[in-house]
Amino acid sequence: MKATLALRVNGEDRDVVVPVHKTLLEVLREDLGLTGTKHGCELGECGTCTVLVDGTPVLSCLTLPVELQGRAITTVEGLAQCGRLHPLQEAFTELGAAQCGYCTPGILVAAKALLDRDPAPTRTDVAEWLAGNLCRCTGYLKILEAVDLAAARMRGDAAAAGARAAGRAGGPAEARR
Repeated sequence: MKATLALRVNGEDRDVVVPVHKTLLEVLREDLGLTGTKHGCELGECGTCTVLVDGTPVLSCLTLPVELQGRAITTVEGLAQCGRLHPLQEAFTELGAAQCGYCTPGILVAAKALLDRDPAPTRTDVAEWLAGNLCRCTGYLKILEAVDLAAARMRGDAAAAGARAAGRAGGPAEARR
């Protein structure tokens, strides 16, 4: 059985006709060509397929798109705006936080949700928030540093951002740790 779905993905209205059992991950990748969201464990354990639904992280491998009509879906492709990378994407690139890059899309969208809720999270906050996103390459330090850098830049905290970009601690946020 197929259904016609009207989805709002990355700010665009998209209509698809898909089997009702297809997951959001499959529809994004196979029907909409948005391959930035990755297949991971397909059991909801690795976080690689994380996307945002109305700003909340969800595991697209466990979500049916028939439940999402009229809701805003954001994938990693939707983070960049007007040809400019999101500050998280810039920080990940600048600090080498993406090793093989497979887990990176899920981590980026999850981190965006965190920074939208809390513009000045502590390192512990970031680590706890991203605990559902597994990375087998980095050991997480570069990822945490990149989220810190992006948060500082998004707050306009030039001193903290400069210190983080230079690889040293500093700024008011660091004092909270």
